[in-house]
Amino acid sequence: MTTAHASSGAGSNPPPESDTVIDVRGLRMRYRDHEVLRGVDFTARRGEVLVLLGPNGAGKTTTIEVLEGFRMRSAGDVSVLGADPARGDERWRARLGIVLQSWRDHGKWRVRELLDHLGSYYAPYSTALVRRPWDVDELIAAVGLTAQAHKRVGTLSGGQRRRLDVAVGIVGKPETLFLDEPTAGLDPEARNEFHGLVRGLADERTTVLLTTHDLAEAEKLADRILILAGGRIVADGSAEELSRQVSGEATVRWTRDGRPFERATTEPTRFVRRLFEEHGEAIGGLEVRRASLEDTYLTMVRELETGNGPGERAARAFEEGPR
Repeated sequence: MTTAHASSGAGSNPPPESDTVIDVRGLRMRYRDHEVLRGVDFTARRGEVLVLLGPNGAGKTTTIEVLEGFRMRSAGDVSVLGADPARGDERWRARLGIVLQSWRDHGKWRVRELLDHLGSYYAPYSTALVRRPWDVDELIAAVGLTAQAHKRVGTLSGGQRRRLDVAVGIVGKPETLFLDEPTAGLDPEARNEFHGLVRGLADERTTVLLTTHDLAEAEKLADRILILAGGRIVADGSAEELSRQVSGEATVRWTRDGRPFERATTEPTRFVRRLFEEHGEAIGGLEVRRASLEDTYLTMVRELETGNGPGERAARAFEEGPR
């Protein structure tokens, strides 16, 4: 897979209407007597990477399946690339890329033959502005399967198969890419290369919506993080913004004359400036740390379940605040 592009660090401000690629308002999904989604609202703009987090059973996969047009919603308004997914035609589908949690067909095909065959379905939808599909050899190199190009799919290792899943999902050069647990089964090197590929797609204006249980991955990739709990989006923002919602304090650690010190403060920049004004070069090992995404996520979900604490208050403020 190709390598790293820096995260754009986009914030959580609503995208301009002309740049909106995904628009979800009041999305509801009921299975018999169980309402999984109870009014999901969010938007995504072109070239943005959104990570959807939530406990098991929160409705993450259901949400993505509705956006892909694979599942009919119970209520609400949904638009993806300007169309209702429930009525999307083949030309609309050709603009999407999908990487499922698992995919086990076509074991007898060879890697290059399969991608070349799947890519041929996208050729009729090429335009002067969007060339589809990828050149097959460039795609194989991008996902790190050059050495396996002529091997049968059924002989690939689990990690190689996951790389192929990604290649299948992006073979049509999608404008919007849905990734459901995309790095499950990848080794650390392949995962890092995949992250670079995702950022590269975003740099080329592909909108990416992914689910993951790897919070370090979410923090690394996401322009914005959406937390789905209780059937609703209860938080929407960058990792730093969510951390500030749950805890306004940062922890400053440093050493002076070989002795370690630590201080919690709501104004870390001012505190660090004062440290250097008072002690200058005697300060060493300086570290300023806010709550990690894992800390923030676990705090928010736990407190939403109990109805107490800053995580629950932050979620309530998000739901009640302006959209």
